[in-house]
Order: sequence, then C-alpha cells, then structure tokens
Amino acid sequence: MKPAVAALLLQVAAFPLTLGVTWLLARSGVSMSYLGVALIQGAIAAGLTWWRGLASWWRVIQLLFPLALFATAQLNIPPLAFLAIFLFLLFLYWSTYRTQVPYYPSNRPVWDAVAALLPPEGKVRVIDIGSGLGGFTLDMAGRRPGIEATGIELAPLPWLASSLRARLGKSTARFIRGDYDKLDFADYDLVFAYLSPAAMGALWRKASCEMRPGSLLVSYEFVIADRLANRTVYPTKGGPGLYIWHF
Repeated sequence: MKPAVAALLLQVAAFPLTLGVTWLLARSGVSMSYLGVALIQGAIAAGLTWWRGLASWWRVIQLLFPLALFATAQLNIPPLAFLAIFLFLLFLYWSTYRTQVPYYPSNRPVWDAVAALLPPEGKVRVIDIGSGLGGFTLDMAGRRPGIEATGIELAPLPWLASSLRARLGKSTARFIRGDYDKLDFADYDLVFAYLSPAAMGALWRKASCEMRPGSLLVSYEFVIADRLANRTVYPTKGGPGLYIWHF
C-alpha cells in the first residue's frame, strides 16, 4: 500500500477514536473546543502512524493535518477558491502520492558536473527522468549541437511549462509527458535522476535490465541501496553527491 493511502486510512481510523475520547472528556466535565478536538485527532493519527511504522515525516503530517483544516476553516475562503487551489496542486504534483517523487529542482553546478561526464564531440543522448520545469534538459541541449536532450515528466503543469520554455527559446530540447517506467533506457547514453529515496530501488532494477554497455546512470543526492556507485563527485562544496554508475 502506498504511504499516502495508508496515511489517509489512518487519519480516517483516528476519527472514531477522537469521538470516543471527546465524549469521555465531555462526560468528565471537560469543555472541548474545535481546536482541542483537532489536536486530539492529530495526536491519535500520529500515534497510529507510528504504530504502523510509516516514516517519521508522516507522523508530523498526520499531527498537523487536522490543525491545518481547522485553521483553513477560520479563513472563510470561497469554495471556488478551494477548487482552484486543488486543481493547481493536482496539475503541479499529479501522482506524487504514487511515485513518492516530489518536485526537486537541480541547479547549475549539478548540470556542469553532468556535462563534464559527456564526450566533447559526437552524438550523445541524455534524458532527465522527472524533468520538472526543464532546467537540466534545456541546459544540456544548449551545450553543443550533438547533445540530444530529452526530459520526461508525469505532472501536466511542469511538463507544459518546460515545453513552452523550449518552444519560446527555440531549444532543441524535447519534453515528453509520461512515466519514465514506460521508456526503454537502452535508447540513451546517460540517464539523469533527481528523484527520492523511495524510487531508487525500482530505478536500479529498470536500469540494470535495460541500459547498454558504456552508458551512465547518474543520480543527484540519492544513492541506490547495496549498489555502490562507480564514482561520486560533489558539485558544490559540502553539498550532496552526484552518484555515477557505469554499465
């Protein structure tokens, strides 16, 4: 079960327990406000999340979620504004609940470090899996004519933004909307990933089955468990590593 789904079910499971605790407190003469009830709900949900062994950040989210709902209710925001915010976040993050890969933008020192891994001439095919707003892909495409840079992004809004950036900037970068799991990594010489720890195991299984001899898998910040990188470089002093696997 996906952690986001498990967290939602635990929040639902906490609700009858919250009602029971509130009823007992009321029977004892304790006056409860809506804020107090939200605190109880959050605490119970966080406790259930700890019991089920979800990651520590889910406990914080579970604790704060009812409080956030309470605070939002005090703002008297029109329903259409809620709908607009929901749709914006939906198109921005799309299936993050399933992939467990939020938006992580990389930066120019990382791009420079990856570019240093590419041959100085000839044709080379590079793909950024989870390309976000397209910064890495656009930069690679602009390095020299022989670099065929592609980005793939599942969320509609970042994909649209990156596609428009490429078109307006007359870049040769290509952007695909979809799941990188549907790609064949054998089509690329370098696969760049800035994902999340939760995605690295599946990424390695796919790469080890598909990538051609001589190609490179490059991950910024996140390692693959039990798969020591062939090389590690640090784009910024004291910053995360850039992990490189040779095939």
